[in-house]
Amino acid sequence: MEQVILNALERTTSNKKFNEDGFIAGVMYGDGSTEATSVKFELVPLRKILVKHGSNAKVVVKYGEEEKTGFIKEIQRHPVTAKITHIDVQLVSKDHEIKMQLPISYKGEENLSSQRLQLQVQKSEIDVFGKMAIMPDALSVDVSQMALGDSITIKNFDLNKEIRVTDKEDEVYASITQMKEEVEEEVEEVVATPEAAAAEPEVKA
Repeated sequence: MEQVILNALERTTSNKKFNEDGFIAGVMYGDGSTEATSVKFELVPLRKILVKHGSNAKVVVKYGEEEKTGFIKEIQRHPVTAKITHIDVQLVSKDHEIKMQLPISYKGEENLSSQRLQLQVQKSEIDVFGKMAIMPDALSVDVSQMALGDSITIKNFDLNKEIRVTDKEDEVYASITQMKEEVEEEVEEVVATPEAAAAEPEVKA
């Protein structure tokens, strides 16, 4: 499994709002520590990690000479611009059991389109519980060979047997439905005739 490195740099705490180009404010906590450590993360590498591995990505945090395992616990964003303003990273040992929401990706949707079928997603994440060391970043399901009426449930996920799904056993994450036909409404063009124009009432100012 790919090791994702997230570099953390020391951040001087203050009452002022953090604003440093190229960096995002954050904290690290857990792994036996009673207090959170204020840090800052490089923005560009952080964005790449989130795009590739999701909002709960497993990471190896490098802080000074130390490297510790953890995962992104919380992302705070600006309410208007949606830009990242703060990151929380929870540090845990590889044998520590954690609860996570794993994003689900669906592959092969283009094959459904050719059969006039479509994927209707009910839930884009799955709730799981297990050891940090065997926890994947995300799950994927191949829907290319599925037929009308098929549903994606827990049985469709290739999960380690030691990872427990905490969702309901009958949870439906997506289903295959008939593609809706797009009906184009013809708009009749009305051409004004001299007779019609004469019949329109005159509006006086």
